Amino acid sequence: MSGPNGGRRVIAPMPPRDAGEAHRAATPLELLFDLVSVIAIAAAAAGLHHAIAEGHAIQGVLHFIIGFFAIWWAWMNYTWFASAYDNDDVVFRILTLVLMAGSLVMAAGIRDMVVSLDLTLAIAGYVVMRVAMVLFWLRAARHDPVRRKTALTYAAGVFLVQILWVGFGALQPLPEVWIYVLFAIGVVLELAVPVIAERMTATPWHRHHII
Repeated sequence: MSGPNGGRRVIAPMPPRDAGEAHRAATPLELLFDLVSVIAIAAAAAGLHHAIAEGHAIQGVLHFIIGFFAIWWAWMNYTWFASAYDNDDVVFRILTLVLMAGSLVMAAGIRDMVVSLDLTLAIAGYVVMRVAMVLFWLRAARHDPVRRKTALTYAAGVFLVQILWVGFGALQPLPEVWIYVLFAIGVVLELAVPVIAERMTATPWHRHHII
């Protein structure tokens, strides 16, 4: 999105993308975010390997599931949002870089989370990523009047669930069983946000871009 002098605009309109747009593909920045997410998953896998080697396979698998869900859910939410609204302006790129930074923070803490259920860094990184998504959805609400209620529902829902995760982190250390219970509640709430939001007016998505 270029300005009048041919340079990239810092802030450009962010209307919904055409779901039938020809030759739509992921941007280099999206692909870089994919790579960062893979690094985070690899860190979780390294923690799982360590747990299995130490004879804690069941715990390691359960902890890995927690870490994998956080990485996958943050990545998937961004990917679908980008399919609907990516305008590739400077603000969109900056928020994407914030997401990447959160993913790297999560990657730095995910091995400890899988090995010893130390959630501090993992939760911090995840919340950074999700707050960036709140800002994305607030931008969408401003530029897409047809889906404003949908976008605001996403923004409010994602923000409220992050309060749960921050509280979850503040309560550490907790007995392991309570960590599983609170994680399950958080997952249900995270999954409920798009279900509720998309019932209003569905956001567009591009099949070729997603696949």
